[in-house]
Amino acid sequence: MSDVLTWDDSYAIARALRELHPQVNLESVSLGMIYEWTKALPEFQDDPELANDAILSAIYLEWFEEVNSQ
Repeated sequence: MSDVLTWDDSYAIARALRELHPQVNLESVSLGMIYEWTKALPEFQDDPELANDAILSAIYLEWFEEVNSQ
C-alpha cells in the first residue's frame, strides 16, 4: 500500500489493520486500540486530533464486515 491514508479512508484503514493484526479477536478491540494502530500505519498521514468516536467506529465496522464477509 503506497497511498496516503486519512481518517476519511475507513475501509482502507480497516483493510490495513486486518493485514497487520489477522488473528485479533475483534470483540477485544477498543476504539483506543484502533486509534493507536491507525496512527502507527506508515501510510497514515492525518491530524490525530481529528479522530472521534464516529470515525473510529466506522473503521471498526469496516473491519468487522471485512472479516465476516469471508
